[in-house]
Amino acid sequence: MVSLWLPNFAIDRLAGAPSPDGARAPGRIQVTVVREQNTLRVAAADHELASHGVLPGMPLTDVRAIWPNVAVAFADPAADIAALEKLADWATRYTPWVALDGNPEATIAGAGLWLDVSGCAHLFGGEAALIEDLVTRLRWRGFAARAAVADTLGVAWAAARFTAKTTSLVAPGGARTFLAPLPIAALRLPTTMIAGLERLGLRRAGDLFDLPRGPLVSRFGETLLSRVDQALGRVREPISPRPLVAPLREVMPFAEPIGRAEDIAEAARRLLTRLCYRLQQDELGLRRLVFQVYRVDGERPSVRIGTSAPVRTATHLFRLLDEHLSSIDPGFGIDALAVEAAVVEPLAAAQLALKRRRGVPAGSLDPLVDRLANRLGKADVVRLAPSESFIPERASVSIPVLAAGDGPRRRWQPGRPWFVNRERPLALLSQPEPIEVVAPVPDEPPRLFRWRTVLHRVHTAEGPERIAPEWWRPTTTTLFDRGETRDYFRVEDDDGARFWLFRNGLYAPDAASPRWFLHGLFP
Repeated sequence: MVSLWLPNFAIDRLAGAPSPDGARAPGRIQVTVVREQNTLRVAAADHELASHGVLPGMPLTDVRAIWPNVAVAFADPAADIAALEKLADWATRYTPWVALDGNPEATIAGAGLWLDVSGCAHLFGGEAALIEDLVTRLRWRGFAARAAVADTLGVAWAAARFTAKTTSLVAPGGARTFLAPLPIAALRLPTTMIAGLERLGLRRAGDLFDLPRGPLVSRFGETLLSRVDQALGRVREPISPRPLVAPLREVMPFAEPIGRAEDIAEAARRLLTRLCYRLQQDELGLRRLVFQVYRVDGERPSVRIGTSAPVRTATHLFRLLDEHLSSIDPGFGIDALAVEAAVVEPLAAAQLALKRRRGVPAGSLDPLVDRLANRLGKADVVRLAPSESFIPERASVSIPVLAAGDGPRRRWQPGRPWFVNRERPLALLSQPEPIEVVAPVPDEPPRLFRWRTVLHRVHTAEGPERIAPEWWRPTTTTLFDRGETRDYFRVEDDDGARFWLFRNGLYAPDAASPRWFLHGLFP
């Protein structure tokens, strides 16, 4: 059994791959925090801060008193679990029996995996070579890791966490000798039980091996002896591996290698037709497609395409794929081709309208968007998505149109954000522009304003609509975004043009006069 321990998993997940020299990248997250009763407390810290005494549960104010410039991010347990599950799927390269170490009684922070490598180690040159390769590949991916091999889960868990070595190999039958000098926390006991045992002077795992079992059970329950028996191999402790989900995949082998572009295109068209039929049977739509080529020389080039919405139309998918088929080098021949639906989403049958409606039908732009994104790059074609912010320029964000799993898509309301029932202009300036204003009373709308050297006389005004600053965001140094209260006015000049103005800040006796800005135009 292999126990894999990732001591800084939450931090490493946010940091990404390390630089070639191993130095910490500028701006790399060092601490993740959670909010508990209006107090920010440390959830995880990187190795540097942990070595200086920063522990989970410590108030963030205490950490900043020592490291004022510490980089902080809010903890995201759901994202951590999702990333750990992806890592578990990646670890199936070593064995199909991989499980999450979801031990709720563990007293050591971090994340872990179990791997049952029985019958698989010889494929990698032995158990020592397997865990060395495992740790090395994880280091390339940016994760600090330790791995240990033992004949029981308990010994492997203890060896990965309570030894200074990156990789450890415990000989079969050596569980008792290995565990005896380790602290009792190496037996995966609850924190309260560890404290009770230490009050009795039992601080080493070996102190429990020869004690009478009856008094221990009566005082601490069966959990204590169960952990001891599992570690020593007296009781079996099987793991429940993650279920292997068969991907939606279609393969076409060839009796003789092919190499003509026409043959590759025809095989791809037939594979897509078969794949779309399976998607239709399961009421699914494809968001990511992988086209895999198996050449006779062992090379496996691939093409990946994406869609902005779930699709199961073979002709549309082939049109996207056909633009990349010319980049495939068949080499000395192709033995097989395969298509795989890497990312799918539910897609039920849609009811067609009986009457043609005016305007652009829903979904008619999706094929064009897909072709542009796959030709220009998935990061170069973006769409606007609503964002939960009261500041107008932050009420929307740009995300790639091919982004999958971006959460629920809110319904846009014309002319207004999703959270405000006030009229907002359809057109906002890229940045609010300063204007010169004449207002008779400080808190009233302006009577005159000059914008881009043109003087406008206000005929009608409505407002103000006050928007307070978002105190939880860091303020910027720009002229119009210094964390000040805004008062928005909808004004109309003598020529009938309508504008959206705001005063940045409030009037105060001993302070400078607040500035005015033009933010948007009404049609």
